[in-house]
This record gives sequence, structure tokens and C-alpha cells, in this order.
Amino acid sequence: MRKPSLRRTCAALAAGTSLALALTACGGTTKNDVRNNDSVAPTGKADPHAALKKGLTVGFLPKQVNNPYFTTADKGGEKALAELGSTYKEVGPSSATDTAGQVSYVNTLTQQQVNGIAVSAQDPGALCTALKQAMGNGIKVVTYDSDTDPGCRDAFVSQASAEDLGRTEVQLLARQIGYKGEIAILSAAQTATNQNAWIGYMKDELKDPKYKDVRLVKIAYGNDDAQQSFQQTQGLLQEHPDLKGIISPTTVGIKAAAQYLSGSKYRGKVKLTGLGTPNDMRTYVKNGTVDAFELWDPAALGDLAARAAVALASGQITGKEGETFKAGATTYTLGKDGVITLGKPTVFDAKNVDRFNF
Repeated sequence: MRKPSLRRTCAALAAGTSLALALTACGGTTKNDVRNNDSVAPTGKADPHAALKKGLTVGFLPKQVNNPYFTTADKGGEKALAELGSTYKEVGPSSATDTAGQVSYVNTLTQQQVNGIAVSAQDPGALCTALKQAMGNGIKVVTYDSDTDPGCRDAFVSQASAEDLGRTEVQLLARQIGYKGEIAILSAAQTATNQNAWIGYMKDELKDPKYKDVRLVKIAYGNDDAQQSFQQTQGLLQEHPDLKGIISPTTVGIKAAAQYLSGSKYRGKVKLTGLGTPNDMRTYVKNGTVDAFELWDPAALGDLAARAAVALASGQITGKEGETFKAGATTYTLGKDGVITLGKPTVFDAKNVDRFNF
């Protein structure tokens, strides 16, 4: 049963948010903005044997609707919820940098009194006030793909460990360029928590002596926009004519970069890797633009996010380290700060890319 004051509380929050939105730039929160880091600690005791509740409603809030990656991920969540006897809904901004829009959608889901929210955060801190309001009203919050500050949600479903992803992308590219030459990174938004975590491990991997002849010359940001990412790729090559390789840890970015390279004199000469979907990248693997790239199954990520939300709402887990729950045939254990890891990334190349359809 929801608290009787929920609607009045949310109405007041919405009014306050209107002012906040007016003061927030479309590019989202920056590192210099003030953040509320007060945490909402997991409450209650987990019962891994508790029955899964049915008839729940879980709202999915991706970084960007109509983005093929998030469409695939959220369809996985929708399928899982149908299997579990619960209801799926999706809301979200059309721009991957509309942080204020994400805040507004969190408030909407709170007003609608959903049982759970699964959100891929555009910024680690900007959603915190709204998400804590949701949690304070009994709504379970799961982040997936891109996390918030840990105190602003119950659990985070990670596509793979940040370290695995960051290091393996450097390893893939280094092999392709013979461990020698200038490289660049084409990222998404400058505030994206997942991108920044991966890039941090990329930089750390590059400190290994075996990369002594590899030099990272620039990190560019395409904001998960195809046209911007295309233009950023063009700009990188104009600014650094000796560039040997590009890592783009974003499905929109790697596809746009591949489109540019494929139609240019750089095809096959400037190596490209990163995170992409087989359906997006198949053409570029076959025409020699891309040797290998990696990703996880986004549908499986959405599936796990949905199941984690239901497990939280059912009391099987509360978000504490060491708790376990079963999702399909797999038992998952929550790590530090309530992180649930889907698994290892998959490398796609000419030998296996045709086996996958997403």
C-alpha cells in the first residue's frame, strides 16, 4: 500500500522540478555541479526463497528511446516481465543527452506508482534526487547499462565488468595496429558513467610496457548521435592524419565511424573497434572496414534488469553485497555496491558475426 501522501509529495516534487529543469542545460549535469550524495540504504532482510510477486509494473527508462541498442535491451525486459506475470512500460527522452528529460520521466513513473524502475542513467548524479524520491515511496530502482551514484538505486545490472570492457578494447585494437601508432577514442556523452569507467581502464591498460609505442592522442564525444559521431570521426582524422586506430565504446559511435571509414581512403588503414551490434556492424566486417569488435547481448541485459527489479520488489534481494537470486537458469550474486554482472563480453569477427541476430 502506498503512503497516502504520495500524490501530494510528487506534485510538490514536480513543481520544484519545473524550476530545476529551467536551470538545467540540455547537455546535462557537469562534474562541477552540486550533487546530493545522501544514500538510501537497502532496508529489510532478503529472503532468497520468497515467492516472486505477479502483477507488478516495471517502467524502463533508457538513455534514449528509438536507439536500436536500447530497443533490443528493453524488448528483453518486456519479454522477461511477461514471463513473470508482470507489466512492462517504456518511457524516455529522444536525445541521449537530455538529462533533464530523464529526471522528468522518473517523476512521471513515481506519480504513476509503478513497482519498479529500470533506468540507464545519462549522468551519475543528476537523477539522484528524483530516484531517491521514488525509493522513498517504495519503488525499487535498478540501473542497467549506465549507473548512477550507488546511493541512488537499489542495484546496478552491469553488462560486464568495467575493467574487462576497457582493457579488452585496448587489447583488440593494439593487436590490429601491431602495438604501434596513434589512437583515439570516440565516446558518447562526456558525463556517461559507463563510458568514463571504461575509458579509465583503457588508460590504465595503456600504461603496460607492451603499449609503449601506442599513444592515445584524443578522446572525442559524439553524444550517441549518428551525425555528430560521423563528424567527430572525420575531425579526428583531419586533426591526426597519422592516426592508426579508433576505439568507440558506443554502438551509435562505432557504426557512424565505420560508415565514415568505409567510404573514405582510410578503409582498412585506420583500424576501428569498440562496442557494436552484429546487425549494425556485419557489413563493415565483411567489407574490411572492421576486423573485430565486442559487445554483450543487450536483450539479456534488459532481461536481467527486469528480473532484478522483480526480485527486489518480491523481497528476494535488497541490494546488499553477497545476496543471491535466480534469473532464469542462472544464479547471480550481488557484488560491492549492489552490482550484478551479466557476464564476459563477446568478440565478433568475420568467423562468427553471421551467427548472431541483434
